[in-house]
Amino acid sequence: MIDFPCNACGQCCRLVSKSAQTAHLDRGDGVCRHFDDDTNLCLIYHQRPLECRVKDYYITHLRDEIDWETFVQINLSVCQTLQDDISNHK
Repeated sequence: MIDFPCNACGQCCRLVSKSAQTAHLDRGDGVCRHFDDDTNLCLIYHQRPLECRVKDYYITHLRDEIDWETFVQINLSVCQTLQDDISNHK
């Protein structure tokens, strides 16, 4: 099982309010309260919640429903959409 190829763009961390699974992480502006705006990185990376750990979340909740490679491709597509959306708003 390969690691999820995250490029650390930070887009998913900037939109935590958009998902019921991550809304509790919202610092009040839609951005994760553990997100560092200056570095684009997680301040609690090694202790981040399960829903922020792509592979662990997959193993815990989805491995019996979808294969890893398909799950990665779906998530990469979502990542690309988020990155494209921010690029189009600049």
